[in-house]
Amino acid sequence: MVSVPEAVRTVLGLVKPLEAEEVDFEAALGRVLAADVQADEPIPAYRASIKDGYAVRSTDGPGVYPVAFEAFAGQAPEALPEGCIAYIGTGGPLPEGADAVVQIEDSIEQGQDEQGRRLVKILLEGLKPGHDVREIGSDVQAGERILPAGQRIGAAEIGILAGSGAVRVRVHRRPLVAVLSTGDEVREPAARSLSPGQEAATRAAFARAKDEGSDALLVTGGVSMGQRDYVKPLLEQAGTVHFGKVLMKPGKPLTFADVARPGGAPMFVFGLPGNPVSGLVTFNLVVRPALRRMQGWADPSLRRVHARLDCDIKQDPVRPEYHRAVGAWRRGEHGWELVASSTGGQVSSRLLSMRSANLLLEIPKRKGVLVKGTIVSALVIGDLGEMPVPDDVEPTPGFA
Repeated sequence: MVSVPEAVRTVLGLVKPLEAEEVDFEAALGRVLAADVQADEPIPAYRASIKDGYAVRSTDGPGVYPVAFEAFAGQAPEALPEGCIAYIGTGGPLPEGADAVVQIEDSIEQGQDEQGRRLVKILLEGLKPGHDVREIGSDVQAGERILPAGQRIGAAEIGILAGSGAVRVRVHRRPLVAVLSTGDEVREPAARSLSPGQEAATRAAFARAKDEGSDALLVTGGVSMGQRDYVKPLLEQAGTVHFGKVLMKPGKPLTFADVARPGGAPMFVFGLPGNPVSGLVTFNLVVRPALRRMQGWADPSLRRVHARLDCDIKQDPVRPEYHRAVGAWRRGEHGWELVASSTGGQVSSRLLSMRSANLLLEIPKRKGVLVKGTIVSALVIGDLGEMPVPDDVEPTPGFA
């Protein structure tokens, strides 16, 4: 029997990132870069205004000037006539001849001249070249590394790729995952009768997953010690079992193996316990990091935080427990901190214990009770960002 840290180390020591493929940057959302990305062009590619205002010659100084034209983002810049200014929008190209921008707040409308042009009085004194101007390449230089290998692509990264001209990017292939549910009680949700579980059907499903090129096979049930638990014997015949029991509660029967394939990477098999909660807990602790590694995540580990208990929790004297809880920010005597609320009864068959859970509290094995207010380590399995956090939150160091 291995500990959870040993199990995770074993899995991540064997599972490798999948091969790279090239995709359009629009299709890269949620993928992980397999190679660095360099900017094909500088950002910005032209001298651009930081604010809405007027493009001016800094040497002209304060005074009343006619507005020669308007310059907006996406337009080709014009040349600024002598003795004139140009209205310019945020991000607009600085006209040739202009070297500074005066924001609207530092100007006053003065009507029109005899040619029908708007007249604007510039109030700002001591203007220097480059005022409120983004210079070419001030954000990113051409050839500069803008995203590293291992970076997961989100909305901001899509924007960076689009702005830099990186039309195609190399990302890790998504893993192909097969799922096999075993058990005499297994049936389709709409079915009226149960389908009998058979060893032959399990063997056939194994073979199909392997032949179809699955990178991982997730098997639920069949890994314990019952008469109908066929999975472990099949894995011992077909491949290499790296561990078959893990010192944890729930999820002790968790099994990990690999099955060799001629001329290719092995298929990794995760035997998850049949109880729904045990399956979900072991998936989060071991399988999720493995799938992240396959996708190329630089750090596939679950995020670890600290939380304060809002109730007593009885400890197990034999196995460390991964107690399901809901984490939320609360203001207490120690300031703003993450507080963990138990989801109730932790029996492994009680799926309600996973409802809204975003934390797995790491409760050490010991005969005793962790009292309310104790600070414990916790693994994040849900989005803490969805918790209501007031604008003035300043989390206590070490609690977030």
